[in-house]
Amino acid sequence: MSTALFLVRHGQTIWHAENRYAGVSDVALTGVGREQAERLGGWAAGAKLDAVWCSPMSRTRVTAEPAARAAGCVPRVDGELAEVDFGVAEGRTLAELPPAAVAAFRADPVAGAFDGAENPLDAAARGARALRRIAAEHDDGRVLVVAHNTLLRLALCELLGIAPGRYRTVFPALRNCALTEIRVDGDATGLLSYNLPAA
Repeated sequence: MSTALFLVRHGQTIWHAENRYAGVSDVALTGVGREQAERLGGWAAGAKLDAVWCSPMSRTRVTAEPAARAAGCVPRVDGELAEVDFGVAEGRTLAELPPAAVAAFRADPVAGAFDGAENPLDAAARGARALRRIAAEHDDGRVLVVAHNTLLRLALCELLGIAPGRYRTVFPALRNCALTEIRVDGDATGLLSYNLPAA
C-alpha cells in the first residue's frame, strides 16, 4: 500500500514582494496569500483527503485551514516540517548579503550555506523523515502537507535520491499553493506531479 502526499508551499507572504528569506521568521500571509489558501480549500473539497498536516509557522497553518475545513478535519502540526533557518540571510535579500557569500551559495547551496544557517543535509533528512512518518500513519490514504519552499525541495531530493546540492536547479521553486504529488511506500518514493495549480 502506498500513500499519496500532496505537498504544498504556503500562500504568498508579506516578504515575497521583496524576495526576503523567511525561514524561522513568522511572517504573515498577504491578501493574495489568503486567496490562494481559499482556492486550495476549493481543491481539497473534491480531493477526498484523509488528513491535513502543516508546519508550526502561522503562514502554513493559515494556508492549511480552508483545506482542512473542506476535508472535515483539523490540521495536524509537525515541527519537523518547519522551514530551514537561513542564518545571516534571514529577513534579508541576496542584494543585502556579501557578494562572495551569495556566489558560494549559488554555486553550491549545501557547501555554501549562509553563516549560521541550518545544515541543508540535516534539513533534508528531517523533512524526508517527517513525510515518511506522515505517510506511514496514513497508509493507503491521501494527505495534504502544507510546508515551505526550501524544506520541501530538500526533502524531495532526499526522498528521490537526488543530491541535495542540486535542489535549486532540479526544483527551481515551489509556487505558492501549487500541488506536488508524491507516492510513498516505505522507503520508496515516486514523483507523480510537480507545481500544478490547485484550481
